[in-house]
Amino acid sequence: MSKLTLAKANQMINGALERAKEAGMQPLSVVVLDAGGYVTAFQRQDGSSNLRFAIASGKAYGALAVGKGSRWLNDQAKDRPHFLEGLSNVSGGKIVAVPGGVLIKNAENEILGAVGITGDTSDNDELAAIAGIEAAGFTAVAN
Repeated sequence: MSKLTLAKANQMINGALERAKEAGMQPLSVVVLDAGGYVTAFQRQDGSSNLRFAIASGKAYGALAVGKGSRWLNDQAKDRPHFLEGLSNVSGGKIVAVPGGVLIKNAENEILGAVGITGDTSDNDELAAIAGIEAAGFTAVAN
């Protein structure tokens, strides 16, 4: 059974930042949360603005809260705003329902945590998160 270690979390961050560099993305902030929603690792690139930790964490936390990527939450916000309002209330406002929060699963299909990224477009944030998770040898679930 694979685990989410600090070394693996840092590997995910490095993989995400490498993808961002290749694609010429804006400065990113990347957080890795464990399955309980606790921070395992975080990095913020030079030039990243001051609320980026909270935004990245909110994307990852939202994915963990519902067991789906934050793109799914974004779709729910459009189709079922009352659901998102209730979810926001019960989470104490911790959830950011836009793409960029991606679940981390192991080979046994267990959720090990989530990566949240912010700084570029939400689609690019999500692509970088997927690349980081895959670079560490895990499966990414964005939707």
